[in-house]
Amino acid sequence: MKAVVQDRFGPPEQVLRLTDTDRPEPGPGEVLVRLRATSVNTPDWIAVAGVPYVLRLSTRAKGAIRGTDIAGTVEALGDGVTGLAVGDAVFGSKWGKGFTGAGTFAEYTVTTAAQLIPKPESISFTDAAAAVMSGLTAHAAVVDAFPTGPGTRLLVNGASGGVGTFAIQIAKHRGAHVTAVCGPGNLDLVKELGADRAIDYTATDFTTEPDRYDAILDNVLNHPPRRAFRALAPGGVYLPNSIGNSGGLLAGLAKMASATLLGAMGRATVRTVDGNFTPERLAAVAALLETGAVTPVIDRVYPLEETAAAVAHMYSHRARGNIVIEMGD
Repeated sequence: MKAVVQDRFGPPEQVLRLTDTDRPEPGPGEVLVRLRATSVNTPDWIAVAGVPYVLRLSTRAKGAIRGTDIAGTVEALGDGVTGLAVGDAVFGSKWGKGFTGAGTFAEYTVTTAAQLIPKPESISFTDAAAAVMSGLTAHAAVVDAFPTGPGTRLLVNGASGGVGTFAIQIAKHRGAHVTAVCGPGNLDLVKELGADRAIDYTATDFTTEPDRYDAILDNVLNHPPRRAFRALAPGGVYLPNSIGNSGGLLAGLAKMASATLLGAMGRATVRTVDGNFTPERLAAVAALLETGAVTPVIDRVYPLEETAAAVAHMYSHRARGNIVIEMGD
């Protein structure tokens, strides 16, 4: 099969290459999926770049196939798999407990049957791929970690990325008032997605404004948590997500640790966004896609042979919405 293989850590264009490799075979409880689409997420570029360097101690580079989001058709079933048949359209993930073996930047991948659900016919493979990690994480944030609803005020910092664009739409569908923080070039986008107010972070610092929010979903961590807490209403919840891109990954990790410590000290309520796959959570996202309540925002679709460029685009931190890789028919 064709797959994009990593040779070493470094810039995506220098360390990723398309090659022929053996097709994986499903073991007991596993499913071989012929991929039609996948997407690029933050963990992918981190694993390719190998930064911060301490991650290299626990992450293999040579021969690795990255990617975790799955959208495709069942090619073969391992022993003991029930409820699925060859030819079924499915989507799901290799992330979390199901993250084993080679990833999804390839024509085929294997994952546990428990990490897949049927893909509704009305959802394209491209949209399904875009909705996995980003949709799961956004749903975990604004439904599970902080249940948005009528009357709740949510601020999404980093609102124009994959998670942010899903979070705006899901929260608005649930009746929340949403303030979206993004760059000047994406203000119209977040308004089109339903944001009640859009803030240009290059012109306005939301932490110094008088407005207060019941929850802040922070996808970029470009402010120290102590400052971000200023924008919370009494009893408000801070939801740090990702490790930011301001000051490097080590700085982002330090801010995550600071938020957790300050939360433990009672300075604010801090909750982890656990965006791992559950069939119920992905089914809820799929239902929103089916009804049209949520539409994936896709920046660009790349063919498999241009995966290095797709990861580099993600690495630039300039993506509007999601970056998808298609494998074709």
